[in-house]
Amino acid sequence: MEVVSDSMEGTSAAEATDVPDLTTLFDTEAVSLTRLARFYVDDTTAAEDLVQEAFIRFARTRGRLRDPDRAAAYLRSIVINLARDHNRRGLVSLRHRPPVAPDAPSAAETAEQRAERRAVVDALRRLPRRQRDCVTLRYYHDLSVADIAATLGLSTNTVKTHLQRGLDALATTLEAHR
Repeated sequence: MEVVSDSMEGTSAAEATDVPDLTTLFDTEAVSLTRLARFYVDDTTAAEDLVQEAFIRFARTRGRLRDPDRAAAYLRSIVINLARDHNRRGLVSLRHRPPVAPDAPSAAETAEQRAERRAVVDALRRLPRRQRDCVTLRYYHDLSVADIAATLGLSTNTVKTHLQRGLDALATTLEAHR
């Protein structure tokens, strides 16, 4: 007698093995996804909330994932989209509420706040959206060009173009900053 859990009803045993294990995926990807979200939002708590929301949305649709090996790329794209939505909503809500007190910086964040690093992050945020996404995923998340293309749904040549243009713009901005 085969026992099927309520959440897996309607799927065969073969299909159930192809579904990524959410706990393992969370253990391996949550920290890097939080770091990724942190580049888009200024609040650590908000970044953690975005990652949790991404896992909730992924859990709802993971059975439809055609290639289980792309689960991490799918999660990265969810986090990026949630961060964009968060920032859009934040601009509207800023007009209607006082600013939130910043988080107390941790030792790691204090080290990150050096003047050079701050200049890089500020320059990165001024890049156009696609260039920023490509540069962030390549140099802060250490993804290959193929992984970036899979995450953003672009061709590898488009990713290469955005990377080159983004790096050129960063070099110009940072050179002017010196």
